[in-house]
Amino acid sequence: MAGSHSLLDLTAHALAEEIEAGEVSAREAAEVANTRIGEVEDEINAFVTTTPGLALERAEAVDARNGGRNLWEGVPLVVKDVLSTRGVRTTCGSRILENFEPLYDASALRNFGDDLIVVGKANCDEFAMGSSTENSAYGPTRNPWDLGRVPGGSSGGSAAAVAAGEGWWALGTDTGGSVRQPAALCGIVGLKPTYGRVSRHGLIAFASSLDVVGPMTRDVRDGALLLQAIAGHDPRDSTSANVEVPDYLTNLEDGVEGLRIGVVPELMGEGIEPGVREVAERVASGLEGAGAEVGEASLPHSGYGLPAYYIIAPAEVSSNLARFDGVRYGLRVSADGVHEMYRKTREEGFGAEAKRRIMLGAYALSSGYYDAYYAQAQKVRTRIIEDFQAAFARYDVLLSPTAPTVAFEIGEKVDDPLAMYANDICAVPANLAGIPAISVPGGLSEGLPVGVQLMSDHFTEPTLLRAARATEQVADFRYQMKP
Repeated sequence: MAGSHSLLDLTAHALAEEIEAGEVSAREAAEVANTRIGEVEDEINAFVTTTPGLALERAEAVDARNGGRNLWEGVPLVVKDVLSTRGVRTTCGSRILENFEPLYDASALRNFGDDLIVVGKANCDEFAMGSSTENSAYGPTRNPWDLGRVPGGSSGGSAAAVAAGEGWWALGTDTGGSVRQPAALCGIVGLKPTYGRVSRHGLIAFASSLDVVGPMTRDVRDGALLLQAIAGHDPRDSTSANVEVPDYLTNLEDGVEGLRIGVVPELMGEGIEPGVREVAERVASGLEGAGAEVGEASLPHSGYGLPAYYIIAPAEVSSNLARFDGVRYGLRVSADGVHEMYRKTREEGFGAEAKRRIMLGAYALSSGYYDAYYAQAQKVRTRIIEDFQAAFARYDVLLSPTAPTVAFEIGEKVDDPLAMYANDICAVPANLAGIPAISVPGGLSEGLPVGVQLMSDHFTEPTLLRAARATEQVADFRYQMKP
């Protein structure tokens, strides 16, 4: 067997190529991942459920095919615990689904085939509601860069697993930054595709008009390859776009010469830590030196994105989470009468943040308040979409920090919901507009990773990835496995 340390040092695409060439087996890769998880998981808590036996069994099946595989199939995958996995517990980080085992895989996993090599289901904020992975019923995940700090959220388990070398790549979901923000805080790449680019079938819903499945990887090429694996039209998802999937690797190395890149001033000012801003400015300058035309691209309504998001998303939560009532699946708490059973099941099954957002959403949709809150938030959403349309008429790609701060201490913001929500200020406009966005490590501040966010127009992921690859080349950062 190849040295485990040397395999852990590889990117996912490099490992895939070695498996394809017969230099390494998929089983060897699964064994290495299982070993690494055993070494660091007690410190990190990146997983709700690990599946070492299943990973080896499916890896052997992939090896047995001896050809005819897609390049990505032999590389073990970490899957956020909001994506359905056949026969593997899927909890959404909640007690209400503690023992739920889906009967099918989410459509985003279908191109991996029946031999999908899953090493585990990654921890997350309950029902993907959070920016720190402290809201999980299964305990907080710790940032591999500093075990006293959060990894971001809600896909914090996925980000931490990749950063800690517990897997080569992972899938997360992004509703208001939940792929990009933890990627930024953990020093990896996080890609939110265009809304509709990846099927939501089998994704347990948070906010249906915002949720997107996205790759979390060691570098941009890995992100492009994993997007290739999960993208595509799905007739089982009414929001899935019937748009041809291009080859995301073809133009990856074309550089930024001739590209127009707009720095968003509204996302570079108040609330952004100076060290974070400096990294974003340095990357913008590096891209200009690499041949891009760099200017200023205003998104005048982006400052209203956060309050609009925290009306729209909870409104959709209050609808989507109504299905968890103790009747059909998940937790059921015995009580006298059906209404008491509903109340007790939801009281015991949901955590504090889930309850907060359900109540916020129900209030915003209630009679007498719908026009004042939800309808107004949707008008703001339209303004933000128009801002992006105007910006993309002038620029190919927009640039900003991904998150306003570096990773903060565990417990620092858990009792202050508004401070916690402010972590999403740079990320939510892209979700409200449905456009693709990516976080690329840009450097360090206070010895901790800083992510730089790039955004582009709908279904222009090839351009976005090309710019992201150039960003990776000019940035003062390379993937570092921690701890």
